[in-house]
Amino acid sequence: MPRWVRVASTGDCPPGNLLAVEGDDQRIVLANVEGDFYALVDQCSHQEFPLSDGELTGDRLECIYHGAEFDLCTGRAMRLPAIRPVKTFPVEVRDGDVFIEI
Repeated sequence: MPRWVRVASTGDCPPGNLLAVEGDDQRIVLANVEGDFYALVDQCSHQEFPLSDGELTGDRLECIYHGAEFDLCTGRAMRLPAIRPVKTFPVEVRDGDVFIEI
């Protein structure tokens, strides 16, 4: 059954940044785009490199290892070499804390 897990405070991941966190033993990358938080599995679907090492470009996360890009909202692969999506998680901000539904 899904449940909400606190993974960070909003101050841990300022706008324009990525943050690697753990939720129920899963590696997750938080992305802050102008105050809106997104959460994806912290693993590129092309090769198993951490997306938290990547870069934000608007509403996309780019894997710095091979240039694959993913849509932050859907996890959809937007640029080769990735063709498979990455899992996303619902995110809520409550009283300055970031929660992810696992």
